[in-house]
Amino acid sequence: MSNKIAKNAKKTPLEGEELLLKIQDLRDKSREDKAKACGYSTVTKDGVERVNLMRFLNALMEAQGIDLDSQDETEGGRRGGRTASYRIAVQSNGNLLIGSAYTKRLAVEPGTEFEIILGKRYIKLTQVDSI
Repeated sequence: MSNKIAKNAKKTPLEGEELLLKIQDLRDKSREDKAKACGYSTVTKDGVERVNLMRFLNALMEAQGIDLDSQDETEGGRRGGRTASYRIAVQSNGNLLIGSAYTKRLAVEPGTEFEIILGKRYIKLTQVDSI
């Protein structure tokens, strides 16, 4: 009988630093296995184990200090105006324009120089250190 109670005992999901430490131990496991090991699964009446990945991933982001619901002005939480979408398109004259939302976020001043690195399907900008 005690075995049955142990199986039905509700396991409290790990959070915070405890969750991060457990994830490090499980780095070679799948997301589902990590979620199960951290307590983010339940067993239905039919005996089927269901993994709550969304709850697990949300707890993981919270443990890492990532807040997707932030209303910070730099993150576009203010009312009105456009927000940075991290996508740009080539203009009709062939130029790429990086808007001020990006340069403000990086605290880039006018005159700051960047090195352009061309890949097969990407362009990378790297800020050049001042001498």
